[in-house]
Amino acid sequence: MSNELVINTTSEETRIALLQNKRLVELHTENASAEYNVGDIYLGVVKRVISGLNAGFVDIGYEKDGFLHYQDLGENVRSVIKYTKSVLNKKNNEPRLDKFIFEPTIDKHGKASQVLIKNQKVLVQVTKEPISTKGPRLSCDISLAGRYIVLVPFSNTISVSRKILDAKERKRLKRLMESIKPPNFGVIIRTVADSKEVSELDRDLRNLLSKWETLRKNLKNAQTRDKVLGEDARTETVIRDMLSDSFDSITVDDENLFSSLKDYTAEIAPDKPNLVKLHSGKAKLFEAKGIERQVKSLFGSSVSLPEGGYLIIEHTEALHVVDVNSGNKASKQESQETTALSTNLEAVKEVARQLRLRDMGGIIVVDCIDMKIADNRKQVYDVMKKELANDKARSVVLPLSKFGLLQVTRQRVRPEQNIKTSESCPNCAGTGKIGASISVADIIQNNIEFLLKKQNEKGLKVHVHPYIYAYFTKGGLKSKRWSWYWTFKKWVDLVEDSSLGMTKYVVTDKSGEKIEGF
Repeated sequence: MSNELVINTTSEETRIALLQNKRLVELHTENASAEYNVGDIYLGVVKRVISGLNAGFVDIGYEKDGFLHYQDLGENVRSVIKYTKSVLNKKNNEPRLDKFIFEPTIDKHGKASQVLIKNQKVLVQVTKEPISTKGPRLSCDISLAGRYIVLVPFSNTISVSRKILDAKERKRLKRLMESIKPPNFGVIIRTVADSKEVSELDRDLRNLLSKWETLRKNLKNAQTRDKVLGEDARTETVIRDMLSDSFDSITVDDENLFSSLKDYTAEIAPDKPNLVKLHSGKAKLFEAKGIERQVKSLFGSSVSLPEGGYLIIEHTEALHVVDVNSGNKASKQESQETTALSTNLEAVKEVARQLRLRDMGGIIVVDCIDMKIADNRKQVYDVMKKELANDKARSVVLPLSKFGLLQVTRQRVRPEQNIKTSESCPNCAGTGKIGASISVADIIQNNIEFLLKKQNEKGLKVHVHPYIYAYFTKGGLKSKRWSWYWTFKKWVDLVEDSSLGMTKYVVTDKSGEKIEGF
């Protein structure tokens, strides 16, 4: 399977497409104006503590206060608060935490009011971007993500990704990390660290410790609502989290980004010197790679399946609903059960792809075609779980209910991708009103006769809708077009143009210039 990242950059946004065997699997958009990103760390101030929610609302400068639940404080939140105070008061100049004395951990079943008080300054990290009417979701359990490891200050725990299954490899990685990590820093070893040497892990660790030192320096002079440490740009974050040995290329169309990614990949993937490529063709990058067409066909409310079925995707504030339809596939199968199974299997594969593409989160309900055989229902459920195993976002899938509903919950971290795939009607330009279509042929004919007779134009070319073209050319020598030639001794070249609406037409002269007013 070929994997390719394609990155299109404009002054307003950067679009990152992940292709697998030329098929669009993920699409990320980084707006230049985005201020609050997952991973950013702020010095916030507690505005309210709500006992009923067991949470606090923290002002980090966004129009809506961020939400900080008790479960997101982290067991060492008192140590985080103590460290923040000492740095702000210029009492802590140590770059590491070797001599830092931890405060007692908090009770897992405690109350937010026991930890947070109004107007308290607190170091928080964005875990979910602002979505809809909600402010950002926050945490005091600070972490810094690298290529191979995640650094967790105020902890001494070393954990290994569950996706590394080999017991010997897990022990090896733990032993290596214990030998190089400084005291009072915990580490989460990521999946891509599998089989990596200690030198690579150490380099990643030193980069993260350098980030921590930057955070401490920025915190010394920070004011409330200030960003103390920003996450890497979305482009670099996506590459950091996705890049693996299976990637064939990264193609970009911006020279500055090309240079920075060259440097970045040289640091995190020195064994792939020619991985990043600069697009130099005349066609736009997304057009050349066939991505633009895929985006238009995949983000509408109706999505076609390969064998004739289709999905209808509806979004609400509470949940997302996907309806599975067999379409014209029903006539191709031996039985209703066979049709239902094959369509549902196709559907859940496409649904899993759509969840990643649109970054849909929360509750998703898939209304599958009813199946009577229990093994068939289990097969659909198993395929859905398998397809979602490649998704970076955490998800939970429930078996099909007796009504044929497949229920999925998926981690919601960023706002859902919502790409407008509808276009303005070519007939009315979106106004909802057009001229009387029955008279359009007469209008065109009157205008052409005026140009030929009154203005003595020659070499006229008229672009019209295919239906209008057929009306003027039907009948051969007795057609409307030939009648103009017999009358005015001038030939009018008619051109079919399906992009024009029924009532639209364009007239050009012999030099190809558009004749205005017609």
